[in-house]
Amino acid sequence: MNRRKVQKSVAVVGAVLAGTTAALSAPMTAHAAPAGKQLKLAATDDAYTSSARRTTVFGQDEKIAVGKLGRDTKVGYLKFVVPAGTKVTGAQLKLAADSLPSGSLTVSRVTNTGWTEKKLSAATAPAIGATVGTIKATGKDLSLDLSKVVTKPGTYAFALRSSAKDVTRLRSAENKAGGPQLAVTTSAQTTTPPTTTPPTTPPTQECVTDALLVPSCGVLWGAAAGGFTSTPRDQALKDWEAKTGRTAAIFHTYHKGDEQFPTKAEIAMTQDPAKPRVLLLNWKVAYGTTWAKVAAGQQDTRIDNWSKYVKANYQQKFYLALHHEPENDVNPTAGSGMTAKDYANMYRHVIERLRANGVTNAINVLAYMGNEKWMAQSWWKDLYPGDDVVDWIGLDSYVSVEKGYYHYGDFGDLLDRQPTGGGLGFYDWSVTNHPSKPIMLAEWGMYHRVKYPTDKSAAFNTVLPELTLHPKVKAVVYFDTAADNEGDRNIAVDSTPSSLTAFRALAANKIFDVKIA
Repeated sequence: MNRRKVQKSVAVVGAVLAGTTAALSAPMTAHAAPAGKQLKLAATDDAYTSSARRTTVFGQDEKIAVGKLGRDTKVGYLKFVVPAGTKVTGAQLKLAADSLPSGSLTVSRVTNTGWTEKKLSAATAPAIGATVGTIKATGKDLSLDLSKVVTKPGTYAFALRSSAKDVTRLRSAENKAGGPQLAVTTSAQTTTPPTTTPPTTPPTQECVTDALLVPSCGVLWGAAAGGFTSTPRDQALKDWEAKTGRTAAIFHTYHKGDEQFPTKAEIAMTQDPAKPRVLLLNWKVAYGTTWAKVAAGQQDTRIDNWSKYVKANYQQKFYLALHHEPENDVNPTAGSGMTAKDYANMYRHVIERLRANGVTNAINVLAYMGNEKWMAQSWWKDLYPGDDVVDWIGLDSYVSVEKGYYHYGDFGDLLDRQPTGGGLGFYDWSVTNHPSKPIMLAEWGMYHRVKYPTDKSAAFNTVLPELTLHPKVKAVVYFDTAADNEGDRNIAVDSTPSSLTAFRALAANKIFDVKIA
């Protein structure tokens, strides 16, 4: 099952945690229903767990099993998102059973964060909270009034249980006949939700960056524009900012080997008081050599020369990513000089030498790739050099907006893509193993093939609700290009007019109002 399944008639462009009073502000791409009408919302996640198979995930099943089969207890889970701007006056949970249930179903609240149907199992299931009602079966079509529970826009999640000594099989969203619905009655038509601040950004609180450039609230907004073109990166970013309507607080550039940077043009971009920016500088220190040789000190002259340049020319804080996306260059053969452990040793050596040289304004980012093949490698975990030399955990990840094409998905899939064969997705891996580290999407983008222009607005509309569900993400940096390095994928935000409209609406959200201190 796909945790972001939504009725085609409703575009989910904002979500809040259930129980909060503020919603993410974003223009709706579909109107809320007129007075007295209903929004029929499909579950964004629906699955079940089995006590006998505690680690098994049933997220792709066409049924939701609830009840008992011998010693095996099965519990169903549902999640719904009520779009921002909806004036809720009533709500009905509607379920369809394959056969007449022999007993009643108990509906209880559960947290709406920390679980998705892609990885829900009895071992990872959220704790079951207060009971909100009981469904007494009188037929195959089941319903429960949730008007006292669903009262405003937000994300709502529930558990389904039965004490019967058999199993009720409900239709899931994968079932061709249709799955669970939340029928929300509205009081008035709403074309644009009220402008409010996100849950992480109280109205009276100013969001500012700290010593490690981590925002106290909100999310830093950034970009690398003009990729794989001859346009100077500074001019490309200025053009992109004018097009999208917001200054990129993070200006992302790329360097290698003995290059001296930041360049004069890059420095100038961070010294415009009207457009405050901070640099994200990628540096391939091992250019022309190997990670092992850098770790052994054979490029110390290169590191020392760059240290002197930075100390003499740039005193502002900046993000430094050493050899981003290292997975692409790993050679696991012992002695290759390019194993994952060689990378970790290189990273540690460079950071420790920079610190010894007095470079105190570099904030270190380790930028992984969002690829399930690499995450499944036995050596992948060996890339991490240690919390003491990593300030931010970065991720470079992209999704397709062409249904059925490679990595088709939305913003959540950038973060939750799982290793081949299963396991924790990147976001969950990061917060589980390195809970103190903020997460940066150091590169992200929505693409379609150059020859097949496809509207990206639906994917862009998922950014705000997914940021709410992934609160450790503190910076997002878009990589904008009309053609990637192979000339096949268009990642530009304006590849279609409607895509640009949706992206401009996203960029305008107050969650990105962060002051660089």
